[in-house]
Amino acid sequence: MTKRAGILVAVGATVAGLLTAAPGPAAATPASTPPAPKLKWTDCPTESYPTLQCAKVRAPLDHRRPSGRQITLALSRVPHTAKTFQGPLLVNPGGPGGSGLSMAGFVASSLPKKVAAQYDVIGFDPRGVGKSTPALNCLPGHFDPVRPDSVPTSYRAERINRDRAESFARACGEKHGDVLPYMDTVSAAEDLDVIRRALGSRQLNYFGYSYGTYLGAVYAKLYPERVRRLVLDSVVDPDDVWYEGNLGQDYAFDDRHKAFAAWVAKNDAAYGLGTDPARVEAAWYRMRADVARKPAGGTVGASELEDAFLPGGYYNGYWPYLAEAFAAYVKDRDAEALVEVYENFGAVDASGDNGYSVYTAVQCRDAGWPEHWSTWRNDSRRIHKKAPFMTWNNTWYNAPCANWPVPPLRPLPVHNRQLPPALILQATDDAATPYGGAVSMHRKLKGSSLVLEEGGGNHGITLSGNDCLDKHLTAYLTDGTVPRGRGEVDAVCAALPEPKPLPAEKAAAQSVDNSKGSRLHGLLGFRP
Repeated sequence: MTKRAGILVAVGATVAGLLTAAPGPAAATPASTPPAPKLKWTDCPTESYPTLQCAKVRAPLDHRRPSGRQITLALSRVPHTAKTFQGPLLVNPGGPGGSGLSMAGFVASSLPKKVAAQYDVIGFDPRGVGKSTPALNCLPGHFDPVRPDSVPTSYRAERINRDRAESFARACGEKHGDVLPYMDTVSAAEDLDVIRRALGSRQLNYFGYSYGTYLGAVYAKLYPERVRRLVLDSVVDPDDVWYEGNLGQDYAFDDRHKAFAAWVAKNDAAYGLGTDPARVEAAWYRMRADVARKPAGGTVGASELEDAFLPGGYYNGYWPYLAEAFAAYVKDRDAEALVEVYENFGAVDASGDNGYSVYTAVQCRDAGWPEHWSTWRNDSRRIHKKAPFMTWNNTWYNAPCANWPVPPLRPLPVHNRQLPPALILQATDDAATPYGGAVSMHRKLKGSSLVLEEGGGNHGITLSGNDCLDKHLTAYLTDGTVPRGRGEVDAVCAALPEPKPLPAEKAAAQSVDNSKGSRLHGLLGFRP
């Protein structure tokens, strides 16, 4: 999610009778396809992307009723400039709930010029997101600090968080009840085909990160003949949509938090928190206990602290900034340092409220979630004992799904034998989309190629500074070439070196660098 993700809330209320159960979305093209919508591109340049253009396209809210109520999808484009034209390349940063309008400029400027010039690079805000209409915003300010501690120490504390989730689910149903039955990945994938027709293209090229990999795989299942090239970076496990996938994240993010503590220990000369990773990690949990009792600066309680440090599990380029604030608080009780990292990495603004609203709407609708709260509680307690960093945080983030006002659908199986070779790229230690998901997707997409970043822990790995990975991406987008190996993995790239500590003044000022990795992860946001 964009700027930024935060932790979330609980479960509870049934919004009974608020909505009638809607049939599932269409799983194929409607019998009578409406005429292709017209696009009117206008210049919308930014300082970073001076050739950017914008447009809007109308799509059916319900694809089974193409002549019914319409929604709008906001698009962006960096047009091709080469004589060789390979068609549109749709790019998506994930979410669900992530805005993709800026992705077009980022991808077009990050690819080699010769390659980017052969594509119309197309960004888009999926249904419900950003500049697309209607845009969801279920409960503005839902993440405002200081929220209850994510880890419940009593029935009453748990009930408070459950009530918050209940309120969020109820607000979504009351405010967007007419739209929620159509907020799902299949409907979003069918929107992609509306965009394809509006672009006047027989086929699409598609490049998705994170949740965008699942969206691309679903589109490919619905319309395999319309897929020309398919790039999937940091891959959602299609077998774990969505409850089981979140349980897997709990363990993986705990591992990344331990990796952060080990990095801080290795750089004891810069941070002075000791050379034993276990002692560094224990100091972090003492800091958490401190702010749980007395929020830092009146703003950063335990839940906000988790929000601030969670991005370090997505991108280790944030580690120097997080470590500086961590050390400043532990050694000097500098509350403002924690407030600053929270405001930069954890605080949720209006776009974050929108992103979370779409996240819950899609994930709660896409697939079934445990009906009994005891399942959520028992799983969270069990996993928290081994992986305490974000287990309960993640529980409350997804807990509105336990009482969502729209019944769930069944996930669409994405196995596919009809595609051209797809390119799959994955880091071994990615926490948001653990490595097993890429293996599963690779097995399901016949003829696909899996490129592994060995030892990498970042989420989103191409166009972020790894030349080896980018060579595979460039070759594929140039002429469809994919590597072929003899085992399960077709090619291996070494991970980038870990970041180095920054000068204390720069890190404390939170002046995040303008590297490729920082720019990419600023667009991808947090949560898959």
